[in-house]
Amino acid sequence: MTFPLPPPMRRALDLAAEAAAHGEVPVGAVVTCGEEFVAETRNAMRGSSDPTAHAEMAAIRTAAAKLGASRLDDCTLWVTLEPCAMCAAAIALARFKALRFGAEDPKGGGVVHGARIFAQPTCHHRPDVLGGIGEEESADLLRGFFAERR
Repeated sequence: MTFPLPPPMRRALDLAAEAAAHGEVPVGAVVTCGEEFVAETRNAMRGSSDPTAHAEMAAIRTAAAKLGASRLDDCTLWVTLEPCAMCAAAIALARFKALRFGAEDPKGGGVVHGARIFAQPTCHHRPDVLGGIGEEESADLLRGFFAERR
């Protein structure tokens, strides 16, 4: 039985597809506070010539600016791919209440793989983490994107 995706993850997946259409690695991110969508972003590293322009980083910056706060402790970050170590550290610093992600990233992830930022004793804040939401569609987007480039 298949369940419909939560609207924020559906939107993040749409943003990931948009990223791919612009030649960016297909990752999309949405920040919600309650039911409100506060930020909607996608990867933009190539287009902006900014190696830190990951979807998560853009979402954090946009949400913080919109809310006028450096702490997003009432917010949830929805992202199509397990965040890397840089993004996971920023998520902790922003004090997100929760992180929801699609596909795991065994090679570059920083949450359940690699650096496992939230498991480190030096991490001062650990959001509630749940992965695998829209995992198949997210993984398919990524596989298709990289298959076209090989």
